Formats: sequence, C-alpha cells, structure tokens
Amino acid sequence: MSLIDKLYSFIILFAVIIGISIGQVSFIQTNADSLIVPLLITMLYITFLQIPIEKNKKAFKNIKFTYTAVMINFLWTPVLAGLLGFLFLYDNPALYIGFIMLMVTPCTDWYLIFTSIAKGNVAISAAILPLNLLIQIILLPFYLLIFGGTTGTIELTFLVESILFVLIIPFILALLTKFLLKNKNELKEKLFSNISLLPLIFLSLAITAMFASQGQLLLDNLGLMWKMTIPILLFFVINLIISQKIGHLMNFSYRDRASLSLTTLARNSPIALAIAMTAFPDQPLIALTLVIGPLLELPLLAIITQLLLLNKIGSTYKF
Repeated sequence: MSLIDKLYSFIILFAVIIGISIGQVSFIQTNADSLIVPLLITMLYITFLQIPIEKNKKAFKNIKFTYTAVMINFLWTPVLAGLLGFLFLYDNPALYIGFIMLMVTPCTDWYLIFTSIAKGNVAISAAILPLNLLIQIILLPFYLLIFGGTTGTIELTFLVESILFVLIIPFILALLTKFLLKNKNELKEKLFSNISLLPLIFLSLAITAMFASQGQLLLDNLGLMWKMTIPILLFFVINLIISQKIGHLMNFSYRDRASLSLTTLARNSPIALAIAMTAFPDQPLIALTLVIGPLLELPLLAIITQLLLLNKIGSTYKF
C-alpha cells in the first residue's frame, strides 16, 4: 500500500479542517459552494479515465464469482444497509441517507490493495471492478428513492439532474476520451501514468469548498457522528461472515473467498460523496457522514485482511 493510500483518510480529514477554517472568512463562505460541482466533475472524469470500462467482458469469464459478488453487492447489501440504517439512524434523515449512500456503492479502487495484502485473487477482483461501477451508477438513484423517499429529504428532479451532471457527463467524456486515444497507446500510457493522484487532489479541494461554505452547521452537529459507528461496524462484521460463508458454499478457494469478502466490504465513498455534495447541497451532514465513513472503513479493512490471512494459514479463528 502506497503512502498516499495509507494517508487517504487523514488527507480528507485535513481538507475538512482547512475548509471549516477558511470558511470563517465571509467572502470565502459565500462563494465557496460555486466551486464544488466543477471540482467534482473533474475528479470523476479523471477517475473514470483510469477504470478499464472496456474490459467489462473479463468479469464474465468467471461467471460463478461474478454473479455471487453482484448478488451480494446489489441485492443483499442494500437490504442490510436499509435495515441497519432504519434501526440506528432513521430518526436523523441526513445520517440515514448518508449511511445508505455509502453502503450501496461498492469500492472501485482501494479494495484491490487490500485484496493483494490478503493474498486474494487480484485479477478476478480487478475484472469485476468496471461492472461494479456501471451497476452502481445505474442503481444508486433507485436505492436513494427506495430507502430515502420517505424521509422528505430527496427531491426526484434535483437528484436526477445531479446524477446527470456529476456522474453521467464525466462518464461519457471519459469514454469519448478513451475512444479518441484508442490507437495512441504511447500517448495514453503517458497521460494515464501522470494523473493517478489528481482525483484525490480534486476531491480534497471539493471537500474543502463544501466545508468552507457549510462549516458552522457541521460544527454544531458533530455530536451526532458517534451514531454512525455501530451500524458501520455491524455492516462490516455481518458482511464479512456472510461473504465467507457463501464463499465456502460455492466451493471457492481461499484466494477467491478473500476477493469476494473485500469486493463486498469496501465502499466507494468518493462517488457517493460527489453525489451527496451536489444532490443535497443544503444537507451537509449527509456529506459529513461520507467523510466519516472512510475514517472507520480503512482501519477495519486493514484488520479484516489480517483476519483473512490468519484464516488462510489454519488459525483457530474461523468464519
């Protein structure tokens, strides 16, 4: 794991602190929100450029793993997230929606790092990555309407517009860019090799801008954040056990079981955060929930990789 990957949560937290600090200046507080959408569109465009969407067909070479991971990620996980959110967070619609958004969007980047550490099947995890991205882009608005429609927080028209501008347009632009560079492999490799850090930079700037414009409201509600801890912990514990049990039932090897667990545990907070900051600009607690999530998620994934390795070498700990 690179130094940047290890420091991801702290970089995001630092962006929050900077945003709240500079937001004390009235001019910055008034104008910062105009920067959020352009920064997020740029961040997602560069992110989509780095994801091999055109290699989607590779996911279907191992049909059993693919449909198992898809069923857990997009059928079981939303049900679990909805249940946990209802039990622990429904009295606070902002936290509830933020939790749902975090939990129904599978990761499309760092889970590969943890899969490698756990000696999982990195190739098969990488193959399913584009499929996970495509499905979550399609299903996210439906999940939000199903689980958040009763809270009174979600406006359908504004949600659709936000997803169009923040997800669909960058996605199409990334596909168009790849098409234009299709026969220019040297230029494409040179370009892509120099942009790996840019998504984190633009995401951090967008978070800084959001917290500069809404910082005081967030400071007034920080006491609510402890409520996120229990449902997030339960999500990871339950899904770890479920994924391992299903992996055994499907006769997966250790490598494939490790990949299944990490593919269905790691969450895609940058994409969920991008939607939250544009679809709910007047609900900063939703975005704060998606910032808090990785602060818990990354240490949990690090612990889970070690548990998986212990399980691999025949430890008395068994899932």
